[in-house]
Amino acid sequence: MTTNYEELTRGCAAIARTAGHAIMRIYDDDFVIERKDDNSPLTAADLAAHRSILDGLQVLAPQIPVLSEESADEIPWSVRRNWSRYFLVDPLDGTREFIKHNGEFTVNIALIEDGEPTLGVVFAPVLDEMYCAWSGGHAYLAISQTENEPLRTRRRADPLVVAGSRSHADPRLLAALAKLGAHELVALGSSLKFCRAAQGLADLYIRYGLTSEWDTAAGQCVLEQAGGGVTTLDGKPLRYNGKESLLNPDFLAFGDTTVDWAGRLRGEAVA
Repeated sequence: MTTNYEELTRGCAAIARTAGHAIMRIYDDDFVIERKDDNSPLTAADLAAHRSILDGLQVLAPQIPVLSEESADEIPWSVRRNWSRYFLVDPLDGTREFIKHNGEFTVNIALIEDGEPTLGVVFAPVLDEMYCAWSGGHAYLAISQTENEPLRTRRRADPLVVAGSRSHADPRLLAALAKLGAHELVALGSSLKFCRAAQGLADLYIRYGLTSEWDTAAGQCVLEQAGGGVTTLDGKPLRYNGKESLLNPDFLAFGDTTVDWAGRLRGEAVA
């Protein structure tokens, strides 16, 4: 059965927007902050978006299983390891940014096929920015219901613009940045770091420390289809559902694929 990726992407974008509306109803009101077992924050907005997305995907593509951050514990590895095709969802990426009311949080929906993100939707409800992509080099920012702005990465700038996590600073980042020379560090939350690189507004995002697969898949698809790349620190492509743990290794996301970023950080490359 042939997949119409464009149609599926539009459907996922509509679902992400509906989830964003559910988030905003809570964002503009008082809300309680709970803690998960790993001490990460959880709000009613995470759960409302989760339920909204699951309901929407069940209607859009009932034959495709869904792995969402808020229900991942319910799906054992013995089941998930047999999935060659599934939706990977972060209903509210950037809960800390949501709590801070800085607007830098997103709804992430990705389609994973054979370990690769082949469709990605990233929606920032406060900013009203909808990023969409699917395999074949299709990536755009939806300007309106009928107008899209194509996304393309840029050649590396001088000085480099490096996107960094607003809520997860790591001392290893400073050592890495020292190897890159002149640069401007821009703090951003959630998957917006991938999207800014896809827009040609940032050159590099270096991530040390824990992230989960649902944090990166949709943004990775947007960036890769806009001409960029996402790799581990040893230059291997970032892949999905290859092990029981859902944690990512440290990684790099970049716009200019002609640069050996991993080599530069190891002090081995000058290109």
